Amino acid sequence: MPEAVILFAHGARDPAWAQPFEAVAADLRARAPQLRVELAYLELMEPTLPAAGAALAAAGCDDVSIVPLFLGAGGHVRRDLPRLVESLRQAHPQVRWRLTPAIGEIASVVAAMADAAARLALAGARPPRDGSSY
Repeated sequence: MPEAVILFAHGARDPAWAQPFEAVAADLRARAPQLRVELAYLELMEPTLPAAGAALAAAGCDDVSIVPLFLGAGGHVRRDLPRLVESLRQAHPQVRWRLTPAIGEIASVVAAMADAAARLALAGARPPRDGSSY
């Protein structure tokens, strides 16, 4: 079992863009307190994946999963990310770096998005029955 996880997102100029990713990280920390959870970004935000990986390696983590918080496996996930992970492997060979599929490729995530889309689409017709906002 990994002792650390890096949630890897694209990044944006607007700091508010990162709020959902910060919420995912906070939720994961609460659910799995034994894991060290870090956020990292491809561009425009800090820390970058190399910086987050170096920090975990320096802290003594030797088993790290990298979870791409991308809805699809486009060029960044298929080309850029594997190169970044290979650079981490070269720079920190004592660490086992595990790259997972993009989060949007997981069936339960697809189902959750479909559920949310249906709830949002139906919200104009009637309020949610379960007391949630959508």
